Amino acid sequence: MDTGTLFRATTVVLALGILVGCGDGRHEDLHLFMDGARNQPVGEIEPLPTFRPYQTFRYSAIAMRSPFDMPLSAIAKEDSSGKLAIEPDESRKKEYLEGFNFSSFTLVGVLDQGDTSWSLVDDGEGGVHRITIGNYLGKNHGQITGVSNTRMEVLEIVPDGKGGWIERPRTLAMKGSN
Repeated sequence: MDTGTLFRATTVVLALGILVGCGDGRHEDLHLFMDGARNQPVGEIEPLPTFRPYQTFRYSAIAMRSPFDMPLSAIAKEDSSGKLAIEPDESRKKEYLEGFNFSSFTLVGVLDQGDTSWSLVDDGEGGVHRITIGNYLGKNHGQITGVSNTRMEVLEIVPDGKGGWIERPRTLAMKGSN
């Protein structure tokens, strides 16, 4: 026999010897442990807890006046200095930005072109619009009365709660400016 065949035969005999040595059936400790585990009393599983269904809350004060703003009746008393009755011009053609709430606007920049300052306003839906003094924006007949490098002044005409109208000044400041 050559050495390669002798080596293979020796390897096979050793492998068989190892397999025969492992299969002697002496796993008494394992069998005892398994018998003990099977003989233990079976425990009870607690039932799942019951949860109350989630009840939604509808915030209904969103359309009400902010508690930090002066009441409209107090503003009307302050403005009762004998001015002519104020009311919006309903015959005027509405501008595009009058279809948005004032709170959705963000001042993103100011451009100066000659004697005119143009405000760049984001409408909250991704559109940026160029407007100046005299243009209207917001749902409360807001007219731009002043433009500076960091802010835009708007004068709105809002109902006073008594069937009349009052002027309310608003400011739209550029983010990051005080």
